[in-house]
Formats: sequence, structure tokens, C-alpha cells
Amino acid sequence: METIYDIVRLIEPKEQGLYLTVGFEMPEDSESLTLRYSYLRHDSGDPMRLGEPFTPHEEVNIVDLGLIDPFGKQVGASGSDKEEVFVSEAQATPGYRRVPLVPGRWEVLLGAYKVQPEGVKVSIEVRIVAKSRRLLKGDLHAHTLASDGVHTVAELAVKAQRHGLDFLAITDHNQFSVLDALPQIPGLTLIPGVEWTHYRGHANFLGVDQSYDEPFAANTDEEIRTRFMSAHERGALISVNHPFEEGCGFQLDFTQLPFDCLEVWNGPMRESNLRAVGLWQSLLVQGHKIPVYGGSDYHRDTPFIFLGGPTTCVYADSAGPSDILAALRRGHAFITFNPSGPTLEMSAGEAIMGDSVSWEEQKWLWLKVDGLAKGDVVRLVTGSGAENLLEAPAPGKFETEYEMPGPGFARVEVLRAFLPGIPRLPALISNPIYFE
Repeated sequence: METIYDIVRLIEPKEQGLYLTVGFEMPEDSESLTLRYSYLRHDSGDPMRLGEPFTPHEEVNIVDLGLIDPFGKQVGASGSDKEEVFVSEAQATPGYRRVPLVPGRWEVLLGAYKVQPEGVKVSIEVRIVAKSRRLLKGDLHAHTLASDGVHTVAELAVKAQRHGLDFLAITDHNQFSVLDALPQIPGLTLIPGVEWTHYRGHANFLGVDQSYDEPFAANTDEEIRTRFMSAHERGALISVNHPFEEGCGFQLDFTQLPFDCLEVWNGPMRESNLRAVGLWQSLLVQGHKIPVYGGSDYHRDTPFIFLGGPTTCVYADSAGPSDILAALRRGHAFITFNPSGPTLEMSAGEAIMGDSVSWEEQKWLWLKVDGLAKGDVVRLVTGSGAENLLEAPAPGKFETEYEMPGPGFARVEVLRAFLPGIPRLPALISNPIYFE
């Protein structure tokens, strides 16, 4: 859905040298803005002289362009160089910032640098595209040479796109990444973050430029809590990372710290990840609603570690970092072993993964798994155990409905035998739907 404004502003000669504004309303849930303007800039010359060898082409009007948000902050300015600019939270024209399109009164800035004696008519078109839910695939845990990785952000971005990813979080150890300093890569959303790295545990703080003001180092539980509280208050998404990883497991009591997600799948599937999934399952059984995600913890290429291994697949309202992280907070996500792994749609009425419904009003769960390989097992996991719904007889997709026998939760796993003689391991893990 689009909202279009067509505006005409006549700049009078007496307004030369002034900065003028033309306002418009940004609707709720807007994803992108395209701003175009045009005016008579050049005098094409006297038509009676067209037969002569020279025709003057003088600039008779010069009008500069800019954009201001509802808080009075400059989103961008481009002088008279650009006739069209684009702004969204994920991408923006150079000279303009990547920002969420918050609802309210925005202003087009017109700089009347030069105005001809009869004035100049400026035509402005503002085209606003509304948000719409889509499936995006990404990696939420990656390191650059700013800590102990071997690639620049730009090099990681190239790898991410080659692997079919839509977003990538930059999470260097104890080094903040700043959105405005991250390169703009068409088709790829880069999310600023940091992996707070401590002898007693690691945690990702995602989506803000600076999660805390103090140094990362903390020697007491209270100092550690201060770092987490600061990140939380500034709006960062906080994940507890690889809680059972040997040598860097999470030894703190995370129930006493603010956090949003558990990273239950870190790099290749192995015992530490299976233990993390088991911990999460026990918390779900106890009634905790905790979303999960996965990340490759990428530093460099190895036979088993690559960007998107695993991939977190998010049903987000836009490609902007804030909408991707909001979807993660809500649990609107599932994890697959790589970007081309199985995909999942799951709903109960209007609810999707991460949402809650009343069991009395909605007992039926619908799911569709695509990208299955021969021998894959689709199983439904609830608080009372796991039930195999299918062993795929051939590659394909599977769709079914399931009646919940009572309140609780339901999530989906796809198990796959990746090598002959090796037990099946998860190829997909979903967040639950909660039946209250």
C-alpha cells in the first residue's frame, strides 16, 4: 500500500536566501519514503536565436533539498545535486540517514538559493510505502577484524549476500558497531551490536550504537548488572549466548538479568547446543515465554563454520533493524541449519510463532514445512513431550493441522540425518505458539 502526496510550492523572489519547509504527514507503519522534486532550473534561451551557433543555458533558479523528521532533526540534505532521494531504516540515499519512519509531521526543506524575478514553482512528490510482513533470513552473531575476526564489515556483507542472507548483525567482542559507520549494501540490512564478552559469560546487545558508557570490564555482579540494565534501558535486544559452550559458557544467573532471547544454536549443531535447547524446553514447561535464535559466531571460514550456519528466519514487518529485532523479541522466528534449509509457516487463527491465543477459543494449530529432504522427521514438541508427525518419503513439503488437547505451547522441529550412520540432528527449530 502506498501514500502519495503531490505538493506545489511557489517560491517568490523575496524569499530568495531563505530556507523554507513544506510539511506532510507520515502514516503509521511506514517502511520507505521516496522524495522527488522538480522546478525550472535552466533558461533554454531565446527561441528566436535557435538558428545561431550558440544558445545560452543559464541557471535561473537553484533550490536546495533536505528532509526533517517530526523531532526537528535533519534526516539529510543534498543541496541541488539530487532530484530524487530514498529513505528507510535499512537503506538511504547517500547524504541521508537510515532512520525509522516514525509517524507524525515531516518536513521537506527547500533552500531558495536563487530565484528568478517571476518566482519559481517547485513540484514535490512524496511516495510512502507501508510495511508488510515478510520472511527474512539472517545471521545474528558475526565478528570482524575489529575483534578476532579476519574480515572487514564490507567483506562480511559480500559473503552474507552470497550465502543468501537478508540481514547480518555485527557483534565484535566488547567493540561497538555504529549504524551510521556501517556500509550501505543494497538488499542487506546490517544491524549494529556488540558481544559483551566476560570471563563468566557472553551476551549480544543488538540494535543500538552504544549499549553502555563505561568500559565493558566488570568485577562484581552489580557492575555486570549495570551493563545489562544500561543496554536494556537504551532499547538493545539482549541475548544470552551459547550458555553451555565449553570455556565460555554462561555462568551468571541470567534470571537475575534483563534479557530478551536465548541463543540456543551457535555454529554447528553439537552437544552444547542440544543442552541449550534442553534448558529452553525446561523453561517453557515452567511457563516462561522465552524466544530463541541462532547465530554462526563467525570469525573465519572453517570446514564447519560459515555465515548463516545457522540461519535465523524472521517474519518481520520490514527490513529495518528495529522491525527485525522486534520480531525476534516476539518470537516470530525459526532457526535452520543454513540459508537454504527447510522453511516453516505456523499459525493458530491469527497468531503466528511467538504469539499467544486462548485455548478455549482456538485449539487448532496449522503448519506447513517446505524444503524437506527424504527421511526428514517433522515433530511437534509440547510441554508433555514430542510427537512425530511425518517421516518424509521423498523431498517435498508437508502441511497439516493439529488439535491441541489442552493449554500449553507447541513448537516444531525438523530432524535430519546429515551423514550416513549419524543420528538425526535438528535442521529446523521453531519458536512456540502459546495456548493459554
